[in-house]
Amino acid sequence: MLLDIVFIVVGLVVLVAGGEALVRGASTLAAKAGISPLVIGLVVVSAATSAPELAVTLDAVLRGEPDLAVGNVVGSNIVNILFILGISALVMPLIIKRQLVRFDIPVMVGISVLLVAVSLDGSITLVDGLLLLAGLALHTVMSIVIGRREGSGAETVEPALNSKPAPLWLALLLLIAGIGLLVLGARLLVDGAVGIATALGISSLVIGLTVVAVGTSLPELAASIIAVRRGERDMAVGNIVGSNIFNIGMVLGLPAVLFGQGIPVSPAAIALDLPLMLATAVALLPIAFTGFAVARWEGVLFVLLYLAYTVYLVLASTAHDALEGFTDVMLWFVLPLLAVTLVAVTAYEVGVVRGRRLAAAGPNDEAAGSAPPAQPAA
Repeated sequence: MLLDIVFIVVGLVVLVAGGEALVRGASTLAAKAGISPLVIGLVVVSAATSAPELAVTLDAVLRGEPDLAVGNVVGSNIVNILFILGISALVMPLIIKRQLVRFDIPVMVGISVLLVAVSLDGSITLVDGLLLLAGLALHTVMSIVIGRREGSGAETVEPALNSKPAPLWLALLLLIAGIGLLVLGARLLVDGAVGIATALGISSLVIGLTVVAVGTSLPELAASIIAVRRGERDMAVGNIVGSNIFNIGMVLGLPAVLFGQGIPVSPAAIALDLPLMLATAVALLPIAFTGFAVARWEGVLFVLLYLAYTVYLVLASTAHDALEGFTDVMLWFVLPLLAVTLVAVTAYEVGVVRGRRLAAAGPNDEAAGSAPPAQPAA
């Protein structure tokens, strides 16, 4: 038990160092390649920070632990949006670029729908894996094309993380070192956390959804918080969205292709965890669309939702007496109140955005000699 705690502490330290190196290297490469930090976050950083998920999932499939493999990916995607995006928004409100709202977040929702659909028969087959990989490849190519097109017509991208542009060799070295440190740190942390959780008698699926998911998502947390603190808020959000797409497309798609017998998906994951993963992806759309930002109060809401989900998993896995009461409170009070609040806030923010557009268009219409818009009927 003591050795497991040491692994966790050392893993956290290594993760922070890896996140620092990764963000510095990626930001410098963005400036030198003329690509926005958003696209670097969507492609390079997200793939790098998803390396622990890929390593853990491949290892779990080889060891005959499909619940751990699926739980790792599904849990990581839930952690990324609810916990990591929430914590990052608490550090500083996050700016959502229009490309994310119009293209990347819908792609994340679409590939999440695809994963749920192919899992309904209880297995992710070779063909399913090819479909997931194809979705990832399409998103990667389109992100690079859009990033290059926007970068060529915009001002030169200056890395907010550096006062002086670093040499290319140093940026590549930082990127490689950051990836290596993130993988090592996540491995140490997961080994320690799984050792503690297994000693407590928790199932593989719950370990994958909670302990392993949080552990393998810590690179995203480290990279996102460091990016936010250094002014690269679009890289932070792009990292989360891109990582979720990469987790589904590569981390589940590649093992399904490599191991032709497919990856079994448990009924418990199909009934609760996969729909919840899809719901968190969908929930990001109205928040991102209305204000093109994730405010601090929205970050608090995300974190509280993740904590409630974790408490439910722990209570359910241990068959605790408090499970029934907790479920009733969440189902009949908290979730309806949350739904009403989100609908009201979304309607209000949409009205604000529409009012601003009308106010901005009014003087232009008058200058052009156009007639004022008709007043709505009472």
